[in-house]
Amino acid sequence: MARASIRLPPFLLLLAATCAAVANAQLSEDYYGSSCPAALLTIRTTVATAVLLDRRMGASLLRLYFHDCFVQGCDASVLLDDTPSFTGEKGAGPNAGSLRGFEVIDRIKLLLELICPGTVSCADILAVAARDAVVHLGGPSWTVLLGRRDATSASASLANSDLPGPNSNLNDLLAAFSKKGLSSTDMVALSGGHTIGRAQCQNYRNRIYADTDIDGTFAASLRGDCPQSGGNDGNLAPLDASSPDYFDNSYFSGLLTHMGLLHSDQALYDGGSTDGLVRSYASNNDQFGSDFAAAMVKLGNLGVLTGAYGEIRVNCRAVN
Repeated sequence: MARASIRLPPFLLLLAATCAAVANAQLSEDYYGSSCPAALLTIRTTVATAVLLDRRMGASLLRLYFHDCFVQGCDASVLLDDTPSFTGEKGAGPNAGSLRGFEVIDRIKLLLELICPGTVSCADILAVAARDAVVHLGGPSWTVLLGRRDATSASASLANSDLPGPNSNLNDLLAAFSKKGLSSTDMVALSGGHTIGRAQCQNYRNRIYADTDIDGTFAASLRGDCPQSGGNDGNLAPLDASSPDYFDNSYFSGLLTHMGLLHSDQALYDGGSTDGLVRSYASNNDQFGSDFAAAMVKLGNLGVLTGAYGEIRVNCRAVN
């Protein structure tokens, strides 16, 4: 049975567009220029130290930011611990036991509270830290507009429903990103963030035993640490086998040879509408870097709180 489409009245569409424009207009590159001039340097040096000590942390900070923005917007809700009044997002299916980087954000916040108390939001820290992590691993830079405020609640249910999973097919991915106002180009470019980082066995087990669109030698190389019968769920494998700690376009080259680690990775190049873009990124690192940076700017504008909305948390893990 075909679904009935829902059309919003024109005035509601105009209102939504106006609200988004107003929120974005309140963000600016030099938001902390006078109130906390050392903010960006503090974030950059702390991220650089964290990534130097643990190269995997760069990918973890990028993923933490993505998982924040995809659930009720870029509002640092992902950082909130559970309370008696709400269940936070940390224990949601896509996040439990896999999100990392909270202690890095805590360290940055502690330093900033010493330098300029009650000024820099946790949401802005996440946004800048993600950019700096990518740059530190050799990726592109982009202008991060600042002035976000922090949410006073979180949503485990939205985390479970809105974050695309490792077994998503192409239509699932396109729908999830479209729901956030992101295009198919944005989706493929942002998926390229998997050029860094690792995934747990439980998230690629079905891929290496059941999928047919996978290089046989590649699948066999992963099975020793990820048995089909279960166990070793937390064992890690690189999302980009050739350079897991360097931000480049080799992730897409891997897709061309059917070496995507996750089902959702290979879905980008499996006879569908995004095949051409994958081939373009695989042959042109500059195009990938440019599109990734542009998509990150769009991601950073999702659901931001400004003005009188939200707050500036003193502790990123708890509302004031």
